[in-house]
Amino acid sequence: QVQLVESGGGLVQVGGSLRLSCAASGRAFSSYAMGWFRQAPGKEREFVAGIGWNTAYADSVKGRFTISRDNAQNMVYLQMNSLKPEDTAVYYCAAGLDQTKYNYWGQGTQVTVSS
Repeated sequence: QVQLVESGGGLVQVGGSLRLSCAASGRAFSSYAMGWFRQAPGKEREFVAGIGWNTAYADSVKGRFTISRDNAQNMVYLQMNSLKPEDTAVYYCAAGLDQTKYNYWGQGTQVTVSS
């Protein structure tokens, strides 16, 4: 079992930056693939970034977002730069045994990019 708690969301202007954090509790954190997903109003949840054996990004965030993890602290981060209004969404942290299937989810943190 893994429990995930996100933080760091908020309101930011276009072009600004935010760093999301995800605190994980449970055993063997380093063995889990970790990911960030987001869901905008009226839209389905979508993959943003993942980190396991490698890192992966959605095309829409490549070059702007960076996922990282600190296994000693059981933390995952999402650095978001050059934010756009279309990045507005609830962002969720997720954990899974591999990057194709995520089994554990956090409650989400709201990110709003204002123009």
